Amino acid sequence: MYELHFGVPMVGAILNTLNVRLNAATLASLLQHSGSKMIFVDRQYVPVIYETLKLQKEQSSKIPVLIVIEDLYGLGGSSSNSELEYESLLSQGDPEFQFRWPLDEWETISLNYTSGTTSRPKGVEYHHRGAYINSIVTASMWGMKDFPVHLWTVPMFHCNGWCLTWTVAAQAGTNVCLRTVTAEGAYNAILKHKVTHLSGAPIVLNILASAPPSDVKKLPSKVQVLTGGAPPPPSILSRMEDLGFDVTHSYGLTETFGPALYCRWKPEWNSLVLEERAIFKSRQGLGTLAVVEAAIMNPKTMEKVPRDGKTVGEVMLKGAAIMKGYWNDEKATRLAFEGGWFHTGDLGVMHADGYIQLKDRSKDIIISGGENISSIEVESIIYNHPQVIEAAVVARPDDHWGETPCAFVHVSGHLSSDSLIAYCRERLPHFMVPRSVVFGELPKTSTGKIQKYLLRERAKAMGTLQKNTLSRL
Repeated sequence: MYELHFGVPMVGAILNTLNVRLNAATLASLLQHSGSKMIFVDRQYVPVIYETLKLQKEQSSKIPVLIVIEDLYGLGGSSSNSELEYESLLSQGDPEFQFRWPLDEWETISLNYTSGTTSRPKGVEYHHRGAYINSIVTASMWGMKDFPVHLWTVPMFHCNGWCLTWTVAAQAGTNVCLRTVTAEGAYNAILKHKVTHLSGAPIVLNILASAPPSDVKKLPSKVQVLTGGAPPPPSILSRMEDLGFDVTHSYGLTETFGPALYCRWKPEWNSLVLEERAIFKSRQGLGTLAVVEAAIMNPKTMEKVPRDGKTVGEVMLKGAAIMKGYWNDEKATRLAFEGGWFHTGDLGVMHADGYIQLKDRSKDIIISGGENISSIEVESIIYNHPQVIEAAVVARPDDHWGETPCAFVHVSGHLSSDSLIAYCRERLPHFMVPRSVVFGELPKTSTGKIQKYLLRERAKAMGTLQKNTLSRL
């Protein structure tokens, strides 16, 4: 995939990186929506792609050409005669080929889907200008000097690896890849290759910080870590510091090419005790140099809220590294840029020093292991169950994943949580399936609307997921 981040734009094509955790039905929908003409697949994921192409064939006569990438270390298997193989394809290329420069910086370089939705996929278009600028800015923001060694613990299908695919190349760096992110594999790679940088969702920090002593290795030098999403808890930050990692907290969306804000560290904060340092580090901070302006706005009046650290508004951005728009969705694009600002949908406050701090995510979004899950989509699947009368899905705290979907359902007759979870597993990508179920009538307003904020409070009060996932209100 790293090679494709360069090869695809060099022929003037658009790169569409797909989440490997999605199921065949979702992948078929995204391939159909994007109109992709070729699909490169690691041997590990060939079975799900066969099923994907079978489903797509039922929807369209235009099926993308399949290119299989074999595992050079013998972990994957072998191709059948009906498949094209990646290295064989490259060997047939023209070594004198003159790659195509974009005629306009506004041309689309990549397409990234915001979530695994099958009903209304939202494909974010990245332009060449934004990808270039954000790649260079990230190096500056992160203090990445020449010849870094970057360990890939953030997937390259997430915002093109937060644009670090291109950043590492710009800094003449070395890429170290893992097939699976484990504490043992990460520590071994850090020592073997003298890793200087790694990045990933808070779950990556949790994996490294909570690893058994047998997997933990003493680091030869400080390793820079870029994380985004929910701020890591103080205990994790403390442990990461003790282990030799220096964590930079950032914030961004698919629509912003990855990191758009980051907690720019002030020297005077170093003298604070851990708990106080964690409070400052939990702030999303200032806009990167790719962001012209970051503000907390009242979405109704489009006026900036006071810098008092209390008044809540919506995080809005202007800048060079903001998406071109949503692929084939003019209405969603227009709403996203209403009033001349990009609306993130996230709520936060602005402190007196200009640092932004998030207070709440968009109501319907659950962030699990760095993946965005639409609660509305999960609810639509649950509602299809013949015994379900009402359903609402909210985020529940999880020590490992950060958050996991928790389903509150009102049913007729008897229905076990295991049965409902199994029902969802057959119809959703596994990471979107509720891991806990609560049965009972749902709280409503006088007009009959389900009061989700009360359910979020209940899910939070339940604490992190335990072995027994069945509850009664």
